[in-house]
Amino acid sequence: MASALFDNTKNYSLYAIPAAWVIAFIPHAYAASLSKVFDNRSPRTYADNVAKDQTLDKATKALILRSEGAQTNGFENLPLISTAILAGNLAGLPSSTLNTLSFSYLATRVLYNFIYINNTSLAMANLRSVVFVTGVGICFTLFVKAGNVLKDSAANLI
Repeated sequence: MASALFDNTKNYSLYAIPAAWVIAFIPHAYAASLSKVFDNRSPRTYADNVAKDQTLDKATKALILRSEGAQTNGFENLPLISTAILAGNLAGLPSSTLNTLSFSYLATRVLYNFIYINNTSLAMANLRSVVFVTGVGICFTLFVKAGNVLKDSAANLI
């Protein structure tokens, strides 16, 4: 069973899309667990409610807001990785390429969330940016590889 998970002859890349969604959502669940001001009837007011909550110390407020920022960033990036994976599949990229790039992206998102949530210094903020750009670079790599395959196959049809 475990060997099947690492079998690069099988394409697991589409599983990375819902996995990316879960990775994006986890920081919000963590943030909501840290306070009692989350109101599911009006979830978009959570950050404002946290800022106004007098029962939370400054460090906890900052942690919650960073967690919410990590969640927002994850959901903002979901269309990029989703379309990159779909483009790679459409172009017929090798399973090993799709799997490696898709799951490398997921690794950058997990690392990004960890750094973002725990970031309290400029050095960590800069590292977070490097990890973010690495993830975007993986998406661009999928697009370029897919574009190269499609370009070459379209040229052969003429």
